[in-house]
Order: sequence, then structure tokens, then C-alpha cells
Amino acid sequence: MGKEIKKKSNTAEVWKRFRKNKIAMFGLIIFISIVLLVVFADLISPYRNALAQNIADRLQGPSLKHWFGTDSYGRDIFARIIHGGRRSLSMGIIAVAVGITVGGILGSCAGYYGGKADVFIMRIMDTIMGIPFMLLALSIVAALGAGLVNVLIALIISMIPSYTRIIRSAILTVVGQDYIEAARACGAKDRYVIIGHVIPNAIGPVIVQATMSVGTMIIWGASMSFLGMGVQPPTPEWGYMLSEGKDFMTTASHLVIFPGLAIVLTALSLNLLGDGLRDALDPRLRD
Repeated sequence: MGKEIKKKSNTAEVWKRFRKNKIAMFGLIIFISIVLLVVFADLISPYRNALAQNIADRLQGPSLKHWFGTDSYGRDIFARIIHGGRRSLSMGIIAVAVGITVGGILGSCAGYYGGKADVFIMRIMDTIMGIPFMLLALSIVAALGAGLVNVLIALIISMIPSYTRIIRSAILTVVGQDYIEAARACGAKDRYVIIGHVIPNAIGPVIVQATMSVGTMIIWGASMSFLGMGVQPPTPEWGYMLSEGKDFMTTASHLVIFPGLAIVLTALSLNLLGDGLRDALDPRLRD
């Protein structure tokens, strides 16, 4: 009971500090709004509106009928953005979630056990990190073939080394603390010590990094789709919509403005949210 009260108290204190940051709250509101639009996209505009072609309405500007205008095939851009957001957001969230999971396991083993395990794991991660992110992702997709799943695999593989290093560094700061030694002295198994004591006390920096990384992964995923390696037509996705609209930038600029704004606002909101979480979770600001 005492632990639950303390946990709730800590959570309430973090939320209290987070709410005082108006810029972070602004980012949270923007991100929640985008998520709600994406989640309830079918209720706002059926998916068939994102695919239905009408050449008579092609390249129309924003209007009451088509809020964001239409593309070169007469498809409603607003419908394509809210439905395409499902793929863009999913790529970012899944890539970060899997990257944290795998990186957390590897980083925890490297930081907690040290020695040969640390050297072996980190040298492999250093080798992967030695390859530029985009080059690695492009090489993986080129080997596996174009497609949303393959882009996701490329993003995950590219993310694992950075999270392994981040989590290892965070764990090294707490692994030598007295409460860890006390748990070991009481006969606690390594698995219990890592899951019950080490990771919870090192998770703060990881949460902040993960929040910001989702925006980065959305941008990288959109970049892959822009290059034609992501989703395939006619499936809507923000990066692919930019690729379709680039040839009409001078005559129908709304084709690139609205998908571009969707990517920028999502990434910006996540960065603002991450900055707010960093300040709220910083123990030096608790007083």
C-alpha cells in the first residue's frame, strides 16, 4: 500500500510539473488532436473517400466540399491525410516500442553484468551505429524489397543500437547504488533486481528519448515512402503523398503543403512533449 501511495504521489508530482510547462502542454494538445483524428478517421471521412478517384475534380484547391483540396486523381486530400496518418504514426510508435524492448534487454545485460557480455554486445552495436542511419535503412529495404513492413523492419534495426547504448548508460548510473547492493545481499535474483529495481530507476531518460524518437521515426518513414520504398499506391501515407505532389508544387501547392504540415506538426508536438517530460522527470527540479 505504501509503495502504491508513493508511486501515485510521484506520478502526480511529475504531472503537476508538466502542466506548468505551457509549451509542453501545447505539444500534448496538438499530438492528442492528431491521434484522435487518426483513430476516428472512419467516422470523420470513410476510407473509400481516400481512394475514390474523380478526374473531374482533380487538382481543386481547398473548399467546403474538399477541406484540403484534391490531388491529381481527384481524391480528397483531407481523407488521405487522416487515414494515411495511421500508417505514419504506426511506423513511428512500433519502431520505437520494439527498439526500446530489444535495446532494453541488450542494454540491461550489458550495463548490469558488464565484463565480456558488455564488450560483446556494445561492439556489435558500435558496428551497426558506424553505418549512417539512412544508408543502413535503405540497404535493408533494398535487400528485403519495398513495402511498409520492410520499412518498419529497417527502422527497428536502425533504432536498436541507440537505445541499447542509452539504456546501458542509464543503468550504469544506478547499478552501483546502495539499494541495488542491498537487493543482491538479500539473495534477489538478477532478473528481479533488473526488472524491479534497475530499470524503473533508469527509465526517465529512456521515456524522454522515446517520445522524441517517435517523431524522428515518422520523418524517416515518410522519407522512405517519399523515395518509393514504403507504402505502394494507392495506399495513403504522408511521405508518399509528398512524393505524388512534388510535380505540382507550382500549380497546386496544397498537394505538398498539407501532408508536409501533418509531418511537421506531429514531429514538433512530440519534441515539445519530450522537452516537457525531460523537465518534469528531472529530479533536480523537484524542489
